[in-house]
Amino acid sequence: MSSADISLKTRIRLGVVPTHLRFVGCLVPDEAGRYPRDESGEIRIVVGMRELCEASRVPLNCVQISVFPGCDDGDLDEMITKLRAHGLDVDLIMMLGGVNPMNPADEDAVVGQLLPGMKAAVKHGIGTVSSTSIEGWMFPGETERTGKAFEEAVAQNVKVHLRVIEEADLLQSSVKSWHIEFLRPGEFQTFTNIDRGRAFVQAANAALGGKFFKLIVDAAHCGNSGLSIDHNIATIRSLGEADELGAFHATPPTTRGCLSTDDGWIGALLAAAAATGKLEKVYVEMFHHQDAALQPLRDLEPGFGLDTRDGRSYAATMVDGLADIARRLNNLRARGILKD
Repeated sequence: MSSADISLKTRIRLGVVPTHLRFVGCLVPDEAGRYPRDESGEIRIVVGMRELCEASRVPLNCVQISVFPGCDDGDLDEMITKLRAHGLDVDLIMMLGGVNPMNPADEDAVVGQLLPGMKAAVKHGIGTVSSTSIEGWMFPGETERTGKAFEEAVAQNVKVHLRVIEEADLLQSSVKSWHIEFLRPGEFQTFTNIDRGRAFVQAANAALGGKFFKLIVDAAHCGNSGLSIDHNIATIRSLGEADELGAFHATPPTTRGCLSTDDGWIGALLAAAAATGKLEKVYVEMFHHQDAALQPLRDLEPGFGLDTRDGRSYAATMVDGLADIARRLNNLRARGILKD
């Protein structure tokens, strides 16, 4: 039975990126491409989301699931079907492994890794796809590309992503937009702030002749990018005016834990995104700070490994985060900043 006692009073869809369940042991498939299952044989992602839906004080509308190369088609079908049975829009965020989309030599491999997830989205009638596919995550030997090298990286990315659109026949499908996520310095070396992420989105849309690509605004990556809150707000406004604003990730800089550690970033950027009139989905996101997959981030930034739960479980901390964001959205509407 649901614990919901908060009504979301806006058109915004509210959900989660369920990284609090851990990548290793939940979100990442095994060597055979099969999703981890619990003792009863149920996919752990489904179990975790069912428990969160039941515990949440506000009804959840959507979930953004990471899709890794090599995922078993049957398991992915089962997961999507069962998540939808809980009333959730299922958005897929495509992940890459061992390839760098900025490098022409990796083009075929990048396309090959993205296509299965895109075809699954088409198969299931999904409207929004997402990816971190503009750079390799913590790619060995990669350094920041600037000037002509940056322009070449953008151009190669445009080439790769338009190939995926064509080969997956996305423009003739249910998919209406592709949301791109930039990451903080250290995770990426080049596409590390909102302006650089926007540069790709602008170029890709210009080449495509439409507004298919949008930019995800992740408060954590914005806060760790080195650009000020005011600078990020100005770019968010420009993204909205250009119809290139994607989903919002409510997650705090550095700790990636309890939303109370955001030092103002989530509130300021969420209000700016809401004011554009183009915001459609908000995802609360928190990482499990003992996740084996995230050891490189703990090594990169000691504050990342901090336990911010203050005695709560990860699920309870997520429930608090969802309630916080629901109240923020309701009050943005009450103040006339967020309009129906």
